[in-house]
This record gives sequence, C-alpha cells and structure tokens, in this order.
Amino acid sequence: MFVTLTDMEPNNINYVPVPNLPLVAIVILNWNGKAFLEKFLPSVLLSTYKNVQLIVADNASTDDSISFLQTNYPTVTIIINPTNQGFAKGYNTALSQVKADYFVLLNSDVLVTESWIEPIINLMEANKNIAACQPKIMDYNNQQKFEYAGACGGWIDSLGYPFARGRILENLEYDIEQYNHAEPCFWASGAAMFVQAKIFTQMGGFDEYFFAHQEEIDLCWRMQLAGYSIYVQPQSVVYHVGGGTLPKGNSKKTYLNFRNNLIMCYKNTAAKKLVYKIPIRIGLDIMAAYKGLFSGDGGYFVAIAKAHLHVVKWLFTEQVKPIRKANYDAKLVGVYKGSMLWQFYMKKCSKFSQIIKSK
Repeated sequence: MFVTLTDMEPNNINYVPVPNLPLVAIVILNWNGKAFLEKFLPSVLLSTYKNVQLIVADNASTDDSISFLQTNYPTVTIIINPTNQGFAKGYNTALSQVKADYFVLLNSDVLVTESWIEPIINLMEANKNIAACQPKIMDYNNQQKFEYAGACGGWIDSLGYPFARGRILENLEYDIEQYNHAEPCFWASGAAMFVQAKIFTQMGGFDEYFFAHQEEIDLCWRMQLAGYSIYVQPQSVVYHVGGGTLPKGNSKKTYLNFRNNLIMCYKNTAAKKLVYKIPIRIGLDIMAAYKGLFSGDGGYFVAIAKAHLHVVKWLFTEQVKPIRKANYDAKLVGVYKGSMLWQFYMKKCSKFSQIIKSK
C-alpha cells in the first residue's frame, strides 16, 4: 500500500517535554529543499513520540525555504548556517547548537510513519552501547522495495565497498520481511540516523573534509573502533525519495563517493592491511573508470580520476593531522570477509542473503 500523509491522523504538533523520556532532537538539514519540506515535514510533525524538538538546519538556501517555514511552521526551530557546508560540516555546525539526549539526522525527502521514533529509542535505551541506529528505509516511489540509502542496515566488504541488507549496488530487493529483526550492522544511513548526542560529540562528529557522501559510514566505522555498536531497528519504517540534492549519475556524486571511500578506508584500516588493499582498490576503480569511458560516459571517467588525484592531495595535506589513533584490532560487526563485487558480478549473487551465505 502506498503510504501518504492522508493515511495519517492529525496530532498535536506543540510537544510538551516529558521528564521521564529522553529528549530527541530531529534535525533536518536543508539546502534549497522547500518542495521536500512542504511535502514531508507534516509527517514528521505527526510523530507520536512525546519528548521531541524539531529543528531545520538550513545550509544557506537560495530558495524561499526559510520564509516558507517562518510562515507555515512558526514552532519549528531554524538554524541558519552561513554557507552551504555540505552534509558533514552542515550537521556538525548545527548539532553543536542543539542540546538533546539523541540526535535524529533526517533527510528532507523522507516520509516518516507516526511511531517511527519509539522502537529505536526503546532499543537504544535498553542497550547504551548502541551509538547509532537506523530504521528500515523503503523506497518512497516503490514502497514494496528497500531504498538505496541504507535499506535495512548497512554492511561493508573486505575492500571497503558498502552495501546493505536489501540493497546490493543498484539492485534493490522487495521487502518480504526477510530482514525484519533488529540486529547490529556496520553503518547506519545518514538519511534517517539516530545517534547518542554525547557519543556524536565525543567522536568529533562527521569528518568535514568529506563534504557529503559516506561520512556516516566513516563515523560508524570510527564508533565501532571505539567499542560502540551500530544497529538497525526494522520496527521503525520510513520512506525515502533519494537523490534529492545530487541525483544518481551526477559526476560530482561519483567524485565524492570514490574520493571519500578511499579516504575512509585509509583512515580506519590498519597499516599492515593497507599495503595490499589500497592497490587493489585503485585497480578496481581504474577498471570502473574505463568501463564508464568505453560506455560513453566520459564524465564518470573524469570524476574517478579527479577523486584519485584529490586522495593524493589529502594524503599530503590533511594527513599531517594525527588521525591514526584508533584501535584497529577492535572486532567489527557487519563486515563481509570476501568481495561483494566478486559475488555480484561473477557469482551472480544479487541479494544480501545470497552474499552473506557465500564463503
């Protein structure tokens, strides 16, 4: 059934703090997203959790997002960032001004269900070692399928390629409740990410060099290295449009994904493993670049080449900072020991369950 706002009953949007409940701050990062706010903000205001505050952090939008909020939603708190700081710094700047027990990082193009908050907060309150958690994320435009950005819990393979329960590369599975149990995973999606506020601050937030894309995977990786757990709670369900800021196929999106993934792997992998993993990754990236070139997508080739050059630049600039202090021997959950690409392309495993069963 296609879920819309008309399926929901109105609720009181003026929340009164409840002392016995953790304070949850829902923070929506917005950049020229007035159309999404107009469409999906009402669903957030219908949330049934009783101790919540709603904040829109605006990344210097040039549309009329701010005036729209001030006119139509005067009770919504607005934080205005001075420039478009991207996902990483934009959230870091905004969350440094928010006081709460839990932050919920929510994309503006997400339709939430009424009781989406309670299952995750209950889980995280029962296990204080859970630093971050995501709901089950479904495709807004095809609501029987999982959505690309996190699906039902993020994983990663031995070479640093991310995938998820319900999503392998571009292949999205239908939800037949095959992943309907809460469990630890490797990363929680930034499209709808619940995080303990004190741990987010303790970890230094997102790596601002990333700007956008895979910064949440990097943060979750660092959290695991610090001894914390990451979870998915499918009892909570949201519907994500996806590609609202940078659509799939966009050259900048390709560049950021390839650049940030290599930097993330370098930061969070023990040196003894880097000596063979990074050359393999570079080789696979080059193969992907030439595949794009020979398919007529020169922009894809250029984006990957640019990403590699900027990784080298990062090594000689940002790497002067003492970032390699993690416990690289920490046990990581949600890591597939083999190659997801090998299983997908060579073994024709297109579902998460097929890949995980492959040894």
